[in-house]
Amino acid sequence: MSEKITPYGGQAVLEGVMMRGPDRMAMAVRGPDGSILMEKFPLRSLRNRYPFLNFPLVRGVVTLFEALFFGVKVLSRSANLALGEEEEIKPWEMVLTVLAGVGLAILLFVVMPAALIRWLDPLFATNFWLNLTEGLIKVGALLAYISALNLFPDTRRFFANHGAEHKTLHTYESGKELTVENVRLFSPRHPRCGTSFIFLVILLSVIFFTIVAGRPGFFMRVGIHLSLLPLVAGCAYELLRLAGKPKPNILIRIMSLPGIFLQFLTTREPNDEQIEVAIAALQGVLKD
Repeated sequence: MSEKITPYGGQAVLEGVMMRGPDRMAMAVRGPDGSILMEKFPLRSLRNRYPFLNFPLVRGVVTLFEALFFGVKVLSRSANLALGEEEEIKPWEMVLTVLAGVGLAILLFVVMPAALIRWLDPLFATNFWLNLTEGLIKVGALLAYISALNLFPDTRRFFANHGAEHKTLHTYESGKELTVENVRLFSPRHPRCGTSFIFLVILLSVIFFTIVAGRPGFFMRVGIHLSLLPLVAGCAYELLRLAGKPKPNILIRIMSLPGIFLQFLTTREPNDEQIEVAIAALQGVLKD
């Protein structure tokens, strides 16, 4: 990718793709009649309004929370478009949905591993191996959760939309024309994917927790993990930015590999119709 090319991002939605640029988003969805429905939204990021939120580490936390809220909004809207409905999600419903998702993540990746580690604690002589085991438990929980999702046909189709998003971004970043034929040639895995972000958060949490906390009890362990989360998320975001550059150094590439491999579970090869939708979404967010 050329340094001058804006690093657009996006996400899969129901029967479509959302693409996000510096100041706007565009969502394309395959409607009930087979046509491509397009909607564009202005992007009023807090980072644009408050420059101090663009500082390294801080910007990662802001971006994460904005992605959660925008993600719920476009997922709800895509469902309405794909099913031909007009009901909009209410603000309080969006907040509750985001809180429920965050709560589930805390339960699976903080509370449950901390409970298991309390039981396993006597087996480990050093803090490093104890905390590394906790990290492996988190990775196992993540793999089990994603694998379970892959059992459902609707989720597999959703993951194919995810693959279409990545392949389209690769095509744009390579400087090639956005055509179905060109997009087919690229990989559905992308270094700036949210899946890679999740893995980096788990990896960094092991490192930070070992340095800062040692081996506290259950409640203290949960509390420290939650208090470290903003710092860990901020660092993970900065590493993800580095991984998305044209020629990241060897250490960044090595740290990115597990997240790339994890995308084999969260992305699938899309069909041509899904690629067409992803192309439409990216074209909708590109500068006129």
